[in-house]
Amino acid sequence: MAPKTSANSGGDSGAFSAMPAESPADAGLLAQMDSLWAEYQDLSHDRFRLAALETRRAGQSLVTMLIAAVMLGLLLSAAWLGSLAAGVQWLIEHELRASSAIWLAVACNLVLALSLFGIIRRRARFLQFPATQRSLKPLADRPADRDKR
Repeated sequence: MAPKTSANSGGDSGAFSAMPAESPADAGLLAQMDSLWAEYQDLSHDRFRLAALETRRAGQSLVTMLIAAVMLGLLLSAAWLGSLAAGVQWLIEHELRASSAIWLAVACNLVLALSLFGIIRRRARFLQFPATQRSLKPLADRPADRDKR
């Protein structure tokens, strides 16, 4: 095998070289680019680490909030049952039979539960992002466009 020779040897102008010769300015620019790339990688790593830490903290906060919500629900249920018992007791003290007072409390609870169920049912359709889904459908599939044809 013949030894490799540089295209710049022997007075050539360097037009045929595979790698152009680096000037000191090019070397400085490459060093700055390497430094910038390393800094960018460090910054992106820090951002991902920050996002991971915040995600973990958000998860822990969510669990704490759910536990507190369950405890709050139990306490409110106990308070509601206590107020119902006090209301039934008040009705009994005002000459209403015990069974009638209890049935009245049950009826009031059912009316309130049905009202809340109606609110939940009306609001449930917004959980599916209806306007966003309509905007993502192709124009030919939209109901308003079919009526215009």
